[in-house]
Amino acid sequence: MLGFITDNILSIKKGEDVKKGFKSARVIAVAAEKGGVGKTTTAVNLAAGLAQKGESVLLMDLDAQCHVSSSISAISGNRVRETLSEIILGRGRDLMSVVHSTAIPNLYFVPSDRDLHQTDGVIGGKIGKEFILKGCMKIARTHFDYIIIDCPPNLGNLTLNALVASDYCIVPSEMSMFSAEAVNDFMLTIETIRERLNHDIVLLGILLTKVDRRNLKVNESVMKTLRYNFGEHLLPVEIPVNSAIAHSQIQGKPIILTAPESKGAAAYDELVSLVSRRCRGN
Repeated sequence: MLGFITDNILSIKKGEDVKKGFKSARVIAVAAEKGGVGKTTTAVNLAAGLAQKGESVLLMDLDAQCHVSSSISAISGNRVRETLSEIILGRGRDLMSVVHSTAIPNLYFVPSDRDLHQTDGVIGGKIGKEFILKGCMKIARTHFDYIIIDCPPNLGNLTLNALVASDYCIVPSEMSMFSAEAVNDFMLTIETIRERLNHDIVLLGILLTKVDRRNLKVNESVMKTLRYNFGEHLLPVEIPVNSAIAHSQIQGKPIILTAPESKGAAAYDELVSLVSRRCRGN
C-alpha cells in the first residue's frame, strides 16, 4: 500500500488501496461553455508549467473528446485498466487507480474515455449528483500540490461536478462576441453554485485566448463588452495567436517543451506565475 505519490504509483495491485498522503491540493477547473476557446491548451500548459516549477500536479481530462490525451500523447506513460467513467460511477476503486505517469517530472495524468458522454447522463439521476467527483478525489487531493481539471465544453453534470470539486476556476474566452456571451452564461452558473450548493469557488479570472493584435476593430468591440460586464475578472495575461501552440498540439507535447522561447510559451509561463501567486494569496 502506498502512503505517498511516487513514480511507481501505477504498480498498485488489484484490490490494494492507496493511503492518504500529506498534501492538500489546490484544485483548479479550466472551464468554458463554448468549445474552441483554448480550454484544453490552457489546462495542459498550466499543469505542465506548474510541474516544471517543482509542484506535484495531476491533470485530469474530464472531456469525452479526449483532447488532453492528444495534447500530451508524446509524454504520457503507463496504461491503467480502469477508466475515469468507472470511478465516477462507483465501479472502480479510487481516482488514484487511473493515474498515468508522464515524461515530465512531477506531472501525472488521468485520461478521459469515450464513455464519459454516457456518464454525464447517468449521474444526472443520482442523489447528490453534483458532489460525486468531489468524493472520488478525496485521496488524490492528499497526494498533489495541484489538480487541474479540463472540463467538457458545456454546462452539463460533469462540468458542475468539476466546479463543485474545485477551489478555483479559470474561464478561457477567445476574442469573439459569441465567446463573450458564453462567458456571461458561465458566470451565472458560478453564482448559482455559490448560492444553491453553498460552494464558494474562487474565480481566478477570465483568460483571453487566441488574441490577434491585427484585428483591431473586432478586439475593440469585444473588449468593450468584456470590460463592461467582467472588467475586474479579466486576467492581466493574454494568450496570443501563435503557430507554436498549434505545432505543440500536433507533436503531442506542451509548448514549454516544443517551443520554450515562443510568445505562446512566454504567455503561459506568465499565467503559471500568476495562478501560483493567487492560489497562495499573494
